[in-house]
Amino acid sequence: MSWTILAGSLAAVLALAGFARWLRLGESRIDDPDRAREHAEALLAGFEAGRVLLSEDGRAALVAGNGTIAVLKRHGARVAARRLVPPLRIREAVEGITVETGERWFGPVTLTGVIADDVRGLEASLTLV
Repeated sequence: MSWTILAGSLAAVLALAGFARWLRLGESRIDDPDRAREHAEALLAGFEAGRVLLSEDGRAALVAGNGTIAVLKRHGARVAARRLVPPLRIREAVEGITVETGERWFGPVTLTGVIADDVRGLEASLTLV
């Protein structure tokens, strides 16, 4: 009797997990420039998004706008954002570039497949008139 209850409960949990995955609930990939712009504008008051740099793994992005840069990163099932003023503090990482946010709780953000010249070009686009 107890094995059938356990098997039924396990099957129900797996069915619910599959259904949530099918509905894409909790998915927070940042893999599209338009999605990154939407996140930045929704999370940062008055932010007007422009050019975007995406991390190849869909975990982070930089979005230029209003003289500042939005740093986006996945935070569990959500996306978190911070507004930084150029010049950004960056350091080269094995997989790409790490942006130092200066916030202990937000932490540094690594963008895979992005190089320093990409970030400097994004910063320069904010000062061009």
